[in-house]
Formats: sequence, C-alpha cells, structure tokens
Amino acid sequence: MALDPLSSVDTVLGGTADMRGALIRLRQSTGLPLAFAGLVESDPGQLRISELQGNRTTSLSGLAVHSGNGLGGKTVALARPCWVTDYSSSRQISHEYDAAVAAEGIRSVLAVPVVVRRRVRGVLYGALRTARPLGDRTVGAALEAARDVEQALVVRDEARSLLAATRAPEDGAPGAWEEVREAHGALRALAPRIEDPGLREELLRVCGRLAGATASGGGGGSAVLTPREVDVLACVATGATNAVAAERLGLRPETVKAYLRSAMRKLGAHTRLEAVVAARRAGLLP
Repeated sequence: MALDPLSSVDTVLGGTADMRGALIRLRQSTGLPLAFAGLVESDPGQLRISELQGNRTTSLSGLAVHSGNGLGGKTVALARPCWVTDYSSSRQISHEYDAAVAAEGIRSVLAVPVVVRRRVRGVLYGALRTARPLGDRTVGAALEAARDVEQALVVRDEARSLLAATRAPEDGAPGAWEEVREAHGALRALAPRIEDPGLREELLRVCGRLAGATASGGGGGSAVLTPREVDVLACVATGATNAVAAERLGLRPETVKAYLRSAMRKLGAHTRLEAVVAARRAGLLP
C-alpha cells in the first residue's frame, strides 16, 4: 500500500494560519488599524502578501514583493526590522509599491522578519494611516508576534520532515516499516504541539491511515483507545521507556504508566510487547 501523506497536508504546512493568528494578536495588543503579512516563496527572496487584517481595499492582497524593494523587501534583504514614518516620502526605501500602499491609505509602517534557521521565511507588517512614529511598545509586540510564527514554522518543518518518512514501503517487508513506525510515533507526539486545528487533524488522519495500512483484522479489533493511550503505545512501540515517552509527550512518567496500563487492559495484553502487537492487529499502530 503506497501512501503519500504530504499530498493531503502540504497546503497547510506553509504557515498561513500561524500568520493570521499572529496578526490578530498583534492588532489586539497594539490597537494597530492594519496588519498584514506574507511568506517568502520558493522564488528566492520573493515575498507574497497573503494575510491582511483591517484592510479597506484589496490593493495589497497577493502583492509580490522582491528582496530589496520597498520596506518589506528591505526587511527580507537585511533580515532585521525596518520602519518608516511616512512611506510615500521616505528616502530610506525604494518606491515600487507606492500605488498599492497609497490605495490602502498607509503612511507609517513597520516590517519585522520571520527568521528560521537564519533564513527569512516571511514578514509581518503593522501600519497606521497617519504619519506618526510607531512606539517601542508596538515594535516589541510585532517582534513577539514574529517569534510566535517562527516557533510555529519550526514545528511545521518538523512535521514535514516526519511526514516525508511516513510513505508506506511498497514491499511491505517488516523491516521496511521500522522507519515508518518511528516517524508515526514522533508524529503522534508532535501533533498536540500544533496550534492550528486543521493541521493537527490532518496529521492525526495520516497517522490513522498509516496504522490501518498494516491492520490484520485480528484480535483487539474491538478495542477503543483514547488518543493519549495511542500516543503512549506509539512511543512504546519504538522502544521508548516510560520516562522517555513522558518527555516526548510532555507528561509525567506516572501518567504514561497509567495510560499504558489502561491500554493493556483494553487490549487484553499482559506485557508492553503484547499491547503493541495487539494494537497493530487492531489497526491502531502501523
């Protein structure tokens, strides 16, 4: 059975939902009338505005900003925050995007880079429709919002890497499944850290498809485990101790032990190994 888990979640791995949430929080904490953002595309240095909050027009929506051009392009090129008090008259930036900026009525603008592993992955903007300085509080809030997006993108990168390892082996050989099972366990542990509910649901759906790929329909098929019980068994299946499983899942070792004991009871298993085997037969683990 061949699975391509990336095909179902690639569109939500980009991070636009994280950008949207960051913009909402930025406006709530600062009172900025307008905030917008975009991710750097595969074309090196090109940023495309995809998220807007508080906009009155669509002039900025989908705007492609090239590295070095305008305020956002300068931020991408320098990988540091940049701002201007009056966009249209500023001599600190080039003016390729003046028409789009003017259509939205923007005057004072702040641009903060989203940097992951020394690479600019996006830019968050905060703007006023009056020409007055943006204070330290606003700059600090924008930096904090950018850090939130950076952390979310790190988690998404980890998810992408794990998903790439979860393509089911064509030959079905038991040994070929070990890497898939390792990735499955890591995905189960990663999913609770995903704030975007859509992405979290997709990751868990992939886990379910992987688990079903090796189901034999044998004993234990009627067992109903809680998500956390499956998480614990997924860790145990990779050889993790209770302490290691607790660290991966962000739980106490005693809590892991309780989940494991409950799962074993439901599966009619007397040992950890028996529980893993029964869960695989039931289609709960790959």
